[in-house]
Amino acid sequence: MPVIHLVRHGQASFGSDDYDVLSPTGRQQAGLAGAELVRRGVRTPVFGSGTLARQRDTATIVAGEFGTPNPDLIIDARWDEFDAHALVSRSLGIPGIPHEMTSAEFQVHLDKAFIAWVEGTDGSWAEFSDGVIGALADFAARVPKGCDGIVATSAGVTAAMVARLLETSPASVITLNKVSINASITTVLSGARGLTLLTFNDHAHVLGHEGMLTTR
Repeated sequence: MPVIHLVRHGQASFGSDDYDVLSPTGRQQAGLAGAELVRRGVRTPVFGSGTLARQRDTATIVAGEFGTPNPDLIIDARWDEFDAHALVSRSLGIPGIPHEMTSAEFQVHLDKAFIAWVEGTDGSWAEFSDGVIGALADFAARVPKGCDGIVATSAGVTAAMVARLLETSPASVITLNKVSINASITTVLSGARGLTLLTFNDHAHVLGHEGMLTTR
């Protein structure tokens, strides 16, 4: 039975003109996650990713730790993070996010906007959540017998998946999203009884490395 390891992307570039770029710290974090998965003995991994640059680059760095510097990634847009910047921008009623806004300030606004989205009635949250579970099931089906899978994705995606697998309330997604660590690993078993969550937000591999414990 394959185990699917979902790796949150490394630290991106908050406050820059292009958030969707791994920072130097983010690249180091991705390498640490890859080394950890090698240490765990992940079996002949199949690699997947969303379409975002920070996700694809994280997956490529992780694969490099397995001796596969140019992996044949299974790309699926359903692994993409929701647009947090657009969500906050709409909530505040302003175009874009001011450069002077700190990460902590952004998180406060994001929490409020996230709650409104999850509790909304337009169906967009349910569509996002259904897409995440669909991506996981489809990816697991493509992992050959005797192999495991590694997917680089994002905090909101992982939080939505965990909430669905544990059958918790949609509101719990906000809490799960807030505690997600960059380059953390969440594992799911794909077996005869379906998909089973094994771990969430495992980040022991970044502890003890100065500056590697980040959330954005």
